This record gives sequence, structure tokens and C-alpha cells, in this order.
Amino acid sequence: MDYEHLVVTELEQFTRVEMAIPGRRNALSESHLRELLAAFQHVGKSKTRGAILSAQGPVFSAGHDFGDMVTRDLTATKEILGVCAEVMQVLQSIPQVVIAQVEGLATAAGCQLVASCDLAVAGESSHFQLPGGRGGWFCTTPGVAVGRAIGRKHALEMLLTGDPIDAPTALAWGLVNRVVADDQVAEATEELLGRATRGSALSKAIGKQAFYRQMDMDLRSAYDYATEVMAGASQTDDAQENMRAFVEKRKPVFTDS
Repeated sequence: MDYEHLVVTELEQFTRVEMAIPGRRNALSESHLRELLAAFQHVGKSKTRGAILSAQGPVFSAGHDFGDMVTRDLTATKEILGVCAEVMQVLQSIPQVVIAQVEGLATAAGCQLVASCDLAVAGESSHFQLPGGRGGWFCTTPGVAVGRAIGRKHALEMLLTGDPIDAPTALAWGLVNRVVADDQVAEATEELLGRATRGSALSKAIGKQAFYRQMDMDLRSAYDYATEVMAGASQTDDAQENMRAFVEKRKPVFTDS
């Protein structure tokens, strides 16, 4: 597929999806969102072990492109917000690990992208913001992802004040996994993704998808569901190989079958 807003690169084991409209602060127009959706749907069907979401320029993403929204009626606004919701959900539904490489500002739906990725690494000068609280259009849909990533009190502080938080605060609140020097973000992102994708890719896929599903359940239901998934996964070739290799004191050889 030819992309207007993205650069998609197949690396040795990973796929890099790079937002590439720095002149527009990587704003999320409908066409940009549809490209992100298509790119990650393709990743989900591929043999790649993980994906990196990154961006060109000093702004990771400024969120929705108001130039693409200002004249929309209710139906058309629901349509673009629906596409945005699909993007956020596909990041978590595909079997591969998805990591955000955050350099610069991630605001509104851009911050939502970071919160929706499985993992995130940020440069020390990065900032994160849900600005609707100090404007006229509350960041309700970004709050879905951010609230699930960092907890209610911190999410509401971001939502209600609209103030940005710096990278150390994002780390303390759980929005990102690592904060590193600005010139080390790409290296640190690939290093963390490498560790997060080692082992059986099949086991990882089952585990990732089960994690997100059980997070929305009550405790008893979560344990019942997780027990069924883990018991079923124990019968896969890779799980049996893992157990045999442990007993036999050797390195396992996984087939992902």
C-alpha cells in the first residue's frame, strides 16, 4: 500500500510505522487515521514480531486535525471519531507487541495513541497533554485510553486542567515505560521491544490479547477467563516445549505453531 501520511519500514524482526507529516504536527486527519488503521491491520496479519509507532519532527502528534473537523456535522464527526477508536483498539487487538517511540509533544489524540500502545519509551524533553480541559472541547475519547493507562486521579488531573505533564511525570504515573536522553530514544525503543518479543510469538499473542480482555472484567470473571486461556495455552507445542526444556535443562526451541 502507498501511504501519504506514513512511512512504513520492514526491519529484520519488526515493522516501523512512522507518522510523516511534521509540517502539520502529525495531526490525525481522517485520511491519516485510515492509513494508521490499514498499516496496523497489515502488521497484525504479518509475520513481524513487533511494531514501533514513531513520528517525524518535534511533535509526536498534535491530535485531531481541526482543519479536517471544523465543518463536520454530527454524523461526520462521529465517523472520524469512530475511525480513531478503531485505530486505538487495533493497536491492542493485533497479536504483535506495539511500542510508541515518543519524541516531542503528544497531545489529545496523540497522547491517546501513546496510552493505547502496549509499551512506550519517551525522550526526556517529551511532554504529554489532554488540552480540552482548558478549551471548549473536552478530551473525552482520549480519556478512555489514558484513564486505563494511568488511573482515575491522574487521568482526571490531565483531563480537567488541560496542562501538559513532562516525561518524568509520565513515567511516574505509568503513561510510559522508560524515559531516556533525547538522542537515545530510538535505540532504547528497539531494545525494549526486543526484550518484549523474545520467546514464543504464539504464546505472546495469546497472552497479550487475554490481558486486555480480562482487564475489563470483575476479579472473579478475570480469574475464570485467565484460567481457561492459560490451561488451553498449555497444550500448544511451544508451551509443551517450554516445560520439557526446563525439565531437561536445555534451551527451548519454539515453532510458533
